[in-house]
Amino acid sequence: MVKDLSIQLFGLTLRNPVIAASGTFGFGTGFDFDVNAIGGIALKGTTAQPRGGNPCPRVADCTAGMLNAVGLENPGIDALVREKVPALREVYSGVVLANIGGFSAEEYAHCCEKADACEGIDIIELNISCPNVHAGGAVLGSDADATAAVVRAARKATRRKPLVVKLSPNVTDIAAIGQVCEREGADGLTVANTFLGMRIDLKTGKPVLSNTFGGFSGPAIFPLALRCVWQVSHACGIPVIGCGGVTRAQDVVEMQLAGAAAVQVGAANLRDPQACLTIINEL
Repeated sequence: MVKDLSIQLFGLTLRNPVIAASGTFGFGTGFDFDVNAIGGIALKGTTAQPRGGNPCPRVADCTAGMLNAVGLENPGIDALVREKVPALREVYSGVVLANIGGFSAEEYAHCCEKADACEGIDIIELNISCPNVHAGGAVLGSDADATAAVVRAARKATRRKPLVVKLSPNVTDIAAIGQVCEREGADGLTVANTFLGMRIDLKTGKPVLSNTFGGFSGPAIFPLALRCVWQVSHACGIPVIGCGGVTRAQDVVEMQLAGAAAVQVGAANLRDPQACLTIINEL
């Protein structure tokens, strides 16, 4: 007997609570298996203009995880709505999340408006772990005022689709940032993005990554992400999507017990593209 794992999220029905996290599943196409088993797919982070990303090396191995400083390599918002989403919809009928990045409130609003008008997109997810070009490169999501400005602009530009904000854990009080997003009209929160880390090459004495620092992900961060989910879900009244270090069905259940309505699987997809399917079968 097939178990019913479906959930309701923002009025949408997901076949199960498992979502492939942004940046780890491309644009959902080109796989040699049926992706329709996955509850949701969060597309690769997208900015207003195409970006080539950071110079190599931009990925580094770590114990029980990895570092990445890819730098939001993407084809731009116009290519996303014109080419990537229609191509995905030819093979996938589940819930699609457009992950939107940017370097100013105006850029977020511009991208959100275009994503909001795209029929193939169900949810807009804001990546606020980007540097603010108007504030000397400080990360937008690390400052309450900057976060409020971005969410306010995105909310004004997003009238049809649920708006979810993906929080950075590299803050003093992630629950407080979540409350700011809720006050500015966010429908939900993804908790959390990667943790800031670095590696040093013992032969050269220099950082392994060309960008010096990168986002740390993988099973090592699961207890940290779980703590963030608990804190945010208990401080905010909007749905939380858990994310960080999930590699097995037990992790999904723990995230749900901590307060997550749905759970994203990230770095595990890079090790095994069918990780989401394995977890769903285990569930």
